[in-house]
Amino acid sequence: MEEGTTIYFVRHGRTFLNKYNCMQGWSDTPLTPEGEEVVIQTGKEMANISFDAVYTSDLSRTQRTAKLLLQENRATDPNIAITPLPEFREVFFGGFEGQDGDRTYDYVAVRNGYENAQDMRAQLNHAQIINAIHRADPYHDAETFSNFWHRVERGLINLIQRHRENEDHILLVCHGACIKYIIENIVPDPKMSEVLPNASVSKVRYHNGQFHLDYFAKTNHFLPER
Repeated sequence: MEEGTTIYFVRHGRTFLNKYNCMQGWSDTPLTPEGEEVVIQTGKEMANISFDAVYTSDLSRTQRTAKLLLQENRATDPNIAITPLPEFREVFFGGFEGQDGDRTYDYVAVRNGYENAQDMRAQLNHAQIINAIHRADPYHDAETFSNFWHRVERGLINLIQRHRENEDHILLVCHGACIKYIIENIVPDPKMSEVLPNASVSKVRYHNGQFHLDYFAKTNHFLPER
């Protein structure tokens, strides 16, 4: 018997900390009005997809995004539950939460022996940068990549086990790093851009033990900025 499920990953809409270029992991700020407008555009694009289950992280920016998406949906049960799961939280940046992003990355780079953030990014991959942030955090609270990935992977495995026998279509609203690392780790040689835009959509199909990426960070439905 064939087993499978389809997951639509959506990154949350733009928040005020995104707008201010601040480190935003477990810190939570509301979506900006413009961020909500873009989420609604994504909702209209996905309006005819019938979802069998809807999941988010347990942070309010993902739950608000999911509600806006479902308001535009014409094919899904209007009473469908939105289930928040802490496994799909963003990386925790510890003492750097809420700090200016550019200054933080330059500080992390210098603390790890690099000239600046550009130099560090040229020599380290994303997982290594997360570990560099952990080492530089003066409070020692920032997550290591291993801790981050283990909880995200656990959440993904639970979702697949729960839905694979029914060919379910799942909406999962979470965060940029979560989506990128999930897809990088389950799809062979994924063709992915560096930046995952807010409210973008990525579609992954799971079939008989294999993952297939249909598209990544889809944004061609976004309306031109006014």
